[in-house]
Amino acid sequence: MNIQDYHVTRTSGAARMAAILGALVLVVLIAAPWWAGRADMRLLGEMFLYLALASLWNLMAGYAGLVSVGQQAFVGFGGYMLFALTIFAGLPPIAAIAMAGVLGALISVPIAVLIFRLRGAYFAIGTWVIAEVFRLGFAQISSLGGGSGSSLPVAIVKSLASKRAMRESLSYWLALGAAVLVITAVYLFLRSRKGLALTAIRDNELAAGSLGIDIWRTKFTVYVVTSALTAMIGALIFLQKLRISPDAAFSVNDWTAFVIFIVVIGGIGTIEGPIIGTLVFFALRETLADLGTIYLIVLGLVAIVMMLKAPKGIWGLIRSRFDLQLFPLGYRVIAPANTDKTKGT
Repeated sequence: MNIQDYHVTRTSGAARMAAILGALVLVVLIAAPWWAGRADMRLLGEMFLYLALASLWNLMAGYAGLVSVGQQAFVGFGGYMLFALTIFAGLPPIAAIAMAGVLGALISVPIAVLIFRLRGAYFAIGTWVIAEVFRLGFAQISSLGGGSGSSLPVAIVKSLASKRAMRESLSYWLALGAAVLVITAVYLFLRSRKGLALTAIRDNELAAGSLGIDIWRTKFTVYVVTSALTAMIGALIFLQKLRISPDAAFSVNDWTAFVIFIVVIGGIGTIEGPIIGTLVFFALRETLADLGTIYLIVLGLVAIVMMLKAPKGIWGLIRSRFDLQLFPLGYRVIAPANTDKTKGT
């Protein structure tokens, strides 16, 4: 056996099988308006939006090391931009969602310049303070309902589609598209040169800097991109809800705490983790939501147990035991099982 018998690859049989199954599942989900009820579609749409938020937070915290507890700032900002742009600027809702992302990116630039001066726990606290500033600021805008909030006008809602069933289907497809877009964008980004630099920063920031990687610029890029996409997700969330208020838009519990739970349970620093975490979170929520505060206690206990027993999350446990990688990012050197067989291929 010599060195020519080995080969370097970025994929695996498990990854190819996962891609095929994923495509089949995606086709089934696209067809959901023809086989699922309204309640099921609303639940699935909510799952897709939480999956998108969790994947974005995971990119920031799991890869860039930017542990934010204030991402609700951009969720609420995106929601309010949807209402402002459709009501006052007359933009169609779809265009307003895209513009919310652009505005989210723009407003994240001065925020990043400010809070990137902070490190560790101070950075996390700084993001939460920014979110509170957003909440208090939007509560003062009387044209958007002030502290009591506002509802999306019926004419704007009907501009999506004349029939309710079609509007619900469109909202569902937008949520599904957002989840697919975010996961695909994160996957492609992590496979790029910048993604390789980001992984190097995560593994050893000092060593990455000594290799010439611009740490500040790489983290800044991640923060701006995730902020823009989070604002778009926020716009989609409140397009489904049709009503917004400062407390709902900037809820740390709904848009950050639950998202962190999803990522921690599923496996931080992996693309598969948020997917598994979303399924687990909604399974627990649908099973225990009627128990009131006990539901939140159970979520807390599950998170504590997972952090103690499996700090890398469910997917980290699976990957370490079975060596699975459904979204391959790095290169792997494969040794042939049989030299003669390898030479013949």
